[in-house]
Amino acid sequence: MDDNVQKDEFVKLSLRERLSYGFGDFAQNLVFGTVGGYLLFYMINIDGISAASGALIFMIVRSINVVWDPYVGAAVDKNHPRAGKYRPYLVYFGVPLVILAAMLFFPTSSFSHNGKFIYALISYLATALIYSFVNIPYGSINASLTRDGDSIAELTATRMMLANTANLLVYTFFPLFIQLAVGGKMTNTGFFGLKLPLGDYGTPAAQSKWFLVYGIYMLIGFGALLLSYFGTRERVLPDENQETVKISDILVELKQNKALQILAGFFLVAFTFMFFGNTVWPFFMQTSIGHQEWMTSIGLIGSIPGIFLVVLWPRLRGIFGKQGFFVVFLGLFIIGQLILWYWSHGNQDNIWFGYIGRFLQQWGLTAATGFMWSLVPEVVTYSEYASGKRAAGIINAVMGLAFKVGLALGGIIPALILSHYGFKDATHTGSHGNWAIELSFIWIPIVLAVVAGLIMVIYPLKDQDVTDMNKELSAN
Repeated sequence: MDDNVQKDEFVKLSLRERLSYGFGDFAQNLVFGTVGGYLLFYMINIDGISAASGALIFMIVRSINVVWDPYVGAAVDKNHPRAGKYRPYLVYFGVPLVILAAMLFFPTSSFSHNGKFIYALISYLATALIYSFVNIPYGSINASLTRDGDSIAELTATRMMLANTANLLVYTFFPLFIQLAVGGKMTNTGFFGLKLPLGDYGTPAAQSKWFLVYGIYMLIGFGALLLSYFGTRERVLPDENQETVKISDILVELKQNKALQILAGFFLVAFTFMFFGNTVWPFFMQTSIGHQEWMTSIGLIGSIPGIFLVVLWPRLRGIFGKQGFFVVFLGLFIIGQLILWYWSHGNQDNIWFGYIGRFLQQWGLTAATGFMWSLVPEVVTYSEYASGKRAAGIINAVMGLAFKVGLALGGIIPALILSHYGFKDATHTGSHGNWAIELSFIWIPIVLAVVAGLIMVIYPLKDQDVTDMNKELSAN
């Protein structure tokens, strides 16, 4: 390899390229942030599907993904589209993805109960399968941009800023836009006296408005995928003489790559408690707090860390160290959780508990679950160093699988808990409905956050080891 190529592999990524890549996260969070945060709520309160049926739908879709994602990862590693190795998937599969995702909220009021169940299952399954052909190649682009560790850390901060900007649109403004589309009396939003004409977004009458707002979101999402496609450049790619990657390599990687085992375990636990919170958040606000009109103002405050404080991540990582960074922010997440718990016990009308609790909860959550993506490229490097194969697609398939299992558990288990305690909808909560919400939203995520911290403490790759491996691989 000549010196120019070697230098190019360690390129310092420009702000433009970091932003371009990050728009891919922005687009995908519009799709699956909404699915993770509202699909169960929509199924139960809008579509009239039972909590148990919703859990079954999540279980079926995610079980199929267990088989599907390794296939996609191997296919991505083996194929070489003409316009690039990973980037073309953002366009080729981005079009059907946004169409299918929008159809998740297609009005089904005229369908029978069984028809609603079948439609929800098929539309969700189709969306999830196509999503893999966007998410896995997109993750592989991350490891192909550069070998420079500092640039990867900066890239992670930039992409998470854009991912959390999408989360702002999802968890803060999505319900607000639906409430505005429904229309109603002037209502105090909880944001320093601001009043807006808000309707109830949690009833079957709002179904068409869900479809309208989400359809607009999907158009925006596809535009963001195009920005990511045109604004990035693949530099660190498998050597053409490397042995072809096979689906069976996923088992080899999981068996031999200790760093992959530990990071995948962290991904699984982290995404599980993240989606527990996302799934139950609208239930918590509507039932435990009784102020769905405050979701926008509290969500806006909660979005601040994930958008404006990500620039501190590289410096804080330098202060606390790789493992210490995760321990500190998981602890911050737990403190926020406890404040939200206190808020729901006799203090529901004091919005400041919501502001403070949500701010700390989201600061800890977005930092811990955001910065973990910076570790994926170094696990890819370790795999290439140990096996001679740069199986970025396979490794991102493992991470994608952890993401989707976490997404499934974060939807299935709360649904089963709500069903077990007799929760039917916002007006029929059962005798222990509030406890079911509290268990799912507060206590289980706290336990899982502790487990995630313990997992990250034993993560084996040191920064200097990663730097040395990258230099040796680039020199060969």
